[in-house]
Amino acid sequence: MTDRVPARLDDIARHAGVSKATVSRVLNERPGVSARARKAVVTALDVLGYERPSALRPRSSGLVGLIVAELQNPVFPLFAQVIEGNLARHGYTAVLCTMTPEGAGEDEYVGMLLDRGVSGIIFVSGLHADSTIDRSRYEDLRRQRMPIVFVNGELPGLPVPTLSCDDRLAGRMAARHLVDLGHRRIGFLSGPAQYSPVRRRLAGFRQAVRELVGPGAGDLVELATFDVTGGQTAANLLLEQGATALVCGSDLMALGAIRAARRRGLRVPEDVSVIGADDSLLMSFTDPPLTTVRQPVLAIGVAAVRTLIDEIRGRGGRAGEQLFEPELVLRSSTAACPTAATR
Repeated sequence: MTDRVPARLDDIARHAGVSKATVSRVLNERPGVSARARKAVVTALDVLGYERPSALRPRSSGLVGLIVAELQNPVFPLFAQVIEGNLARHGYTAVLCTMTPEGAGEDEYVGMLLDRGVSGIIFVSGLHADSTIDRSRYEDLRRQRMPIVFVNGELPGLPVPTLSCDDRLAGRMAARHLVDLGHRRIGFLSGPAQYSPVRRRLAGFRQAVRELVGPGAGDLVELATFDVTGGQTAANLLLEQGATALVCGSDLMALGAIRAARRRGLRVPEDVSVIGADDSLLMSFTDPPLTTVRQPVLAIGVAAVRTLIDEIRGRGGRAGEQLFEPELVLRSSTAACPTAATR
């Protein structure tokens, strides 16, 4: 093995008309090599039949990786649809990768996308939203000069453009609406606290409730899984503590909360008010139609595509996070707080 490497370097250097040291610098992505010499080395690799290192492989101008957390929550297919459609309008095809407990993980998908020579990758609510993950996976992509964009979940200090819903504002909007309806025992249920959108929404909720109700408010909090079952479990615990209204971290959790209330003989919204998050498809057709805080999926998706294409074309701006304002959508799952007599 040790005899073959110098022989390979000799072959490449001879064909490219450069020194072995130059070949080594190109293969190891080290600075100090002119564009002309780099091109000569890459051409020699192709002519001699050697496999290029991953960083030197040509990237298709037509492929973009789109890694989505999962598809069970209706908001993620909506993100995928918006992003895929906008990529197509710019001449790119999305390679959709969905993480599931039984399937491939984010790192495996990234490896596959790099092998396919994608021009860039958009991560939607991926591991970047998890404060406990090893961020070196993204630092490696930046070192390889792979254009990447994060949606919903910033990693502070990492130079990656990020586009997020303003979750703090979403938490404040939901809390204020319920306080305006006369509720004082307001519960908050969402996914695990390791995810930055959860922490932000909880912070906004607590700030609003404590400002509007008093310093002792904002402590009715239960965290579970981001699904119907998690919403039902968390809502049961909050209802046992006397909550008259529930702010949920997703529309699916809100549906679970409504189920929990009904199984306890409570009516929504006459006895308990429920607010969801995202404004997923069909939420206006649930029973009752769900009041929710709409995530600006269209605006975020369009901006994510535009930002990635700018990164691909070398026109990327200063890395940082751009926040998009959510919207409170009033439907029939919230109402005035019941009086003690009616309860």
